[in-house]
Amino acid sequence: MTSAPEAAERSADPVSTGSAEPATTPIALDQAQELLDSAASSALSRRRLMRGAAIAGATVAVGAGLAACGSSGSSSSSSSSSGGSGSPDLGATSDIPVGGGKIFADQKVVVTQPVAGTYKAFSSTCTHLGCTVNQISGGLIHCPCHGSEYSITDGSVKGGPAPKPLPPENISVKNNQITLDS
Repeated sequence: MTSAPEAAERSADPVSTGSAEPATTPIALDQAQELLDSAASSALSRRRLMRGAAIAGATVAVGAGLAACGSSGSSSSSSSSSGGSGSPDLGATSDIPVGGGKIFADQKVVVTQPVAGTYKAFSSTCTHLGCTVNQISGGLIHCPCHGSEYSITDGSVKGGPAPKPLPPENISVKNNQITLDS
């Protein structure tokens, strides 16, 4: 025989009563938490995927635009070479510090002077995701998007996620003036 206090105690204990509802509540909460954690993880992954897709799409669009500019630029430079200078003037050599460089945003080029009197030029478009490099310091060309770093001497990758070096650009130095060759 069971006393009244024991019966009350058993009715409060979900395991001893065999009641399914109270016994599944803690499990349901754990499962719900797992689902929420999983959903948050999936949302984060989805967000990253969408951001990556948007950046890739923008990179393709910029690349297509550059290709279009490059093809029209070569035809216009051949037609403008008879009437004027087809090579953009990047400025005076004195504008490029020794051990540093200068970014020419309009021409999408970086000009560096690793040692006195030696000038190098590279594309200013990061090889990781197509961002434009924005700073030159400590012998490195820096990309602000994901931290890629390139050498001012040869454009090689010195840090970050960039998969390959900055492509070289052709420049000419005459009478202390730097021009971008077409």
